[in-house]
Amino acid sequence: MTAILGISAFYHDSAAALVVDGEIVAAAQEERFSRKKHDFRFPQHAVEYCLAEAGLDASELDHVAFYDKPLTKFERLLETYVIYAPIGFRSFRKAMPLWLKEKLWLPRQMDKGLGKKFRGRYIFTEHHESHAASAFFPSPFEEAAILTMDGVGEWATASFGSGRGNEIELTHELHFPHSLGLLYSAFTYYTGFRVNSGEYKLMGLAPYGEPRYTQVILDHLIDLKEDGSFRMDMSYFNYCQGLTMTSKKFDKLFGGPPRKAEAELTQREMDLAASVQVVTEDIVMRMGRHVHRQTGQKNLVLAGGVALNCVANGKLLRDGPFENLWIQPAAGDAGGALGAALFVWHQLLDNSRSPGAPDGQSLSLLGPSFSAEEIRSHLDEVGAVYREFDDHADLVNEAAQLMASEKVVGWFAGRMEFGPRALGARSIIGDARSREMQLTMNVKIKFRESFRPFAPIVLAEHSHEYFEFEPGQESPYMLLVADVREDKRTPLDAEAARAQGLDKLKVARSTVPAITHVDNSARVQTVDAERDGPFRPILERFYELTGCPVAINTSFNIRGEPIVCTPEDAYRCFLATNMDVLALENFLLLKEEQPELLSQREQQKYLESFALD
Repeated sequence: MTAILGISAFYHDSAAALVVDGEIVAAAQEERFSRKKHDFRFPQHAVEYCLAEAGLDASELDHVAFYDKPLTKFERLLETYVIYAPIGFRSFRKAMPLWLKEKLWLPRQMDKGLGKKFRGRYIFTEHHESHAASAFFPSPFEEAAILTMDGVGEWATASFGSGRGNEIELTHELHFPHSLGLLYSAFTYYTGFRVNSGEYKLMGLAPYGEPRYTQVILDHLIDLKEDGSFRMDMSYFNYCQGLTMTSKKFDKLFGGPPRKAEAELTQREMDLAASVQVVTEDIVMRMGRHVHRQTGQKNLVLAGGVALNCVANGKLLRDGPFENLWIQPAAGDAGGALGAALFVWHQLLDNSRSPGAPDGQSLSLLGPSFSAEEIRSHLDEVGAVYREFDDHADLVNEAAQLMASEKVVGWFAGRMEFGPRALGARSIIGDARSREMQLTMNVKIKFRESFRPFAPIVLAEHSHEYFEFEPGQESPYMLLVADVREDKRTPLDAEAARAQGLDKLKVARSTVPAITHVDNSARVQTVDAERDGPFRPILERFYELTGCPVAINTSFNIRGEPIVCTPEDAYRCFLATNMDVLALENFLLLKEEQPELLSQREQQKYLESFALD
């Protein structure tokens, strides 16, 4: 037996992943255990979970791999500070304590985290190498082109190459400070959202605006080439030398200072979002076409934070040159832990690989699960009122009926998802046919901005009936955007067609309005009968009851909180929000039956315990 632990830490979304004899046994982000969103500290809890899941002790590990090379990254930071000195001194002074205390002493930190039981040598893979490994090795392809795009690793901000059998080779890189991820983050910052977590919001805001600034971006900010490479005019940006993403020159170009967090959204922010989204899609498409020309491959795999831009992914698959596309579900830094472990197993140890359909990621259900005894014990401890079902089908039937009557259901089943998306194991679900459901979920349950869209989850065999998918096309990881089919859309009257900005929210656009975005698109998740994930039974029953194979699926958390991990997390979130129903494996709870709801003060304390992002 060969056990390999992969670790990502100290930059963004710390995580651990365990591979045993080539099989992905466990993977989880630290934030799910610590309850600190995007926790970057050493993933102590995630490491302990992975080892426990496999029944291993740290002394039994054969290899421990870290997902990038800290010394090379430190070299880049120092070189950047020297180039911009003395302007970047404040940024330098803020960054150095963490580097000098922790990041430069990673072996010591990992020794401590593993209880000083690991006796082997640590392996440090390159950042984009880890991304590439996470994209190719779990994919269903024997060979494929590889494209990685993010903010920055050591020096690389994007790379491409090929994977064949049990080997990957990256042949080309784009280097810092020229970065598609950082360009998108600059606009995230400028429109008033938090960098490294608000990029989803910017993507969701884009359809409310018009791409009025696209040419301005291309004329002033970047020099874009046909192959998708580009150079940025760094006089408009401040991330190399300062504590902000953009400069005063950027402010002047776009008509004023950045929007303050929580300030009212204006048409400017919507148009900026639309514009940088168009530019991003253009760059991704150019890169994709160039990679196809260079590699001659029919398959493409993607990873890196930019690969979470599901609108660009959908366009690349729909209009690009590749026949097949597979995207790592944990495409950001967390997935680097998995990539590092797989890189060691396949590439360094030269172990064979046998790709198969649909993939090797096990629906990304790689986190902890909880027994009936554990759930019952907690519910009894807090005095919850519940019903326990001997037959899971009976609970599914009742939950589906409640959902069909427009009740909002917290769904907790099986192993927790690895990656940023809730895929039916830790989800909040609702009736996609309801006109009010999108606003209700955003404002009263998620406590987030009203404009943010919700994703549909759909029985795979019916996805082409509702969305612009080919029959049999799948999107199990919610990483592709497709348009709602024309025959499912609702004709708009003249007043509705004239709606601008956030007024577009008031317009019902299809027979499933709660998941149809204002541009008639949807971020689709398909549920395959053969893989029978934790959400398949209730969606099948909902379809039998309503004739609709589509439901809302959003992550089980509130704004600023990580997705729930334990039954305790789920019950507290259930009480603190306007969720109607909680299904915990075979236990069903109704809000109206709970004897002691959180007091208003306790609820406020809970909501404030997570920094709004």
